[in-house]
Amino acid sequence: MILNKDSWKEIFDTIQKNKLRTFLSGFTVAMGIFIFIVLFGFGNGLQNSFAKFFTDDQINTIRIYPSSTSLPYRGYASNRRIEFSNQDLNEIKKRFKSEVEDIVVRNTRFNQIKYKEKSNSYEVRAVSPGHKEAEVTIIMKGRYLNEGDITNNKKHIVIGRLVEQDLFDGKESIGEYIFGSDHSWRVVGVFQDEGGDREERILYVPYTTMQEIQKDNDKIEQMIVVYNSEMTYAQSLLLEDKLESYIKEKKIISPDDNRGVYISNTGETQEETKNFSSLLQTIISFIGIGTLIAGIIGISNIMVFVVKERTKELGIRKAIGATPKSIILMILQESIFITTISGYIGLIMAMLTLKLIGNNLQEKYFISNPYIDTGHALWATIILIFFGALAGYLPARKAAKIKPIIALRDK
Repeated sequence: MILNKDSWKEIFDTIQKNKLRTFLSGFTVAMGIFIFIVLFGFGNGLQNSFAKFFTDDQINTIRIYPSSTSLPYRGYASNRRIEFSNQDLNEIKKRFKSEVEDIVVRNTRFNQIKYKEKSNSYEVRAVSPGHKEAEVTIIMKGRYLNEGDITNNKKHIVIGRLVEQDLFDGKESIGEYIFGSDHSWRVVGVFQDEGGDREERILYVPYTTMQEIQKDNDKIEQMIVVYNSEMTYAQSLLLEDKLESYIKEKKIISPDDNRGVYISNTGETQEETKNFSSLLQTIISFIGIGTLIAGIIGISNIMVFVVKERTKELGIRKAIGATPKSIILMILQESIFITTISGYIGLIMAMLTLKLIGNNLQEKYFISNPYIDTGHALWATIILIFFGALAGYLPARKAAKIKPIIALRDK
């Protein structure tokens, strides 16, 4: 289909004479594409947010927290406080060594931390070296805690980026001493964390040192079991069950007691989130496709009306020698021109809208960096243009078959 100068002139003349009709046709196409792309982008933005929830934690972990029993068992009363110790840590490591890569310790305290004249209250986590990988902590300067710090009960501390900013005012912190828990701690590293500002106002110290200082003997508040990364989701659930059974047996907790020990499998949480995210994306896609279909129906109705409105004009053209083919091509050219221009206007506006939104909806609606692949957006636009052309072709073909005498009688 080649457009010559006369064809272009005729298209623009028709558009000029029927501004409202042209606007309605174009608006229907543009809005169909715009809504589809924005909705699809929001779906991807939600998936980004869900995925981000797991960037702050290692995926292949099972977290174990002691609590209080809710049922009496083997002569023990309910409401008995369960505690973990270094011995429990070593026994679990030994028993599950073929399935477990590491078991990370985490004890948490809030302390007033002071450097020279500045001080603030921060969360201090007493951890083992594997906590760096379990929390996906990124070292900016210096180093993280190592096995030597644990074995020798070193008073070494790793501080968050914002802690350094609060206390050191841009000065070098590595090698400096800060004061907390009635002891001086030597700063050996500074870290950043994708989890946000709260995570970067945390300090890490060797758990053995904190146990010694606080005379907690060897109490452990939380164990993070890092299982083999090659394990499947089903295998991780089996390991979770085995860990729960072992701990309940060892700590004399009823198998029916759901409160004595809490176990959280990050893999399970991620799987549930992934399933929910996929379902949400499917629903949004259906809504988007429905919007496209609505746009196609809208442009079809408008084109039927347009052709009917021009029946007399088409009759005159046929009377002076226009062939049915030339009439169909004329209407097709106009239809394709309007749908193409409008479709790409809707595409560009939608892409710009997603770009402008960025992270502005993240806090309130959990939509992070909404986007759509350019390929998908182009295909959606091309499909709508195709159906827009088809919407013009079908009534045009019908109109082209009308005899001139009948068309001229039409009012």
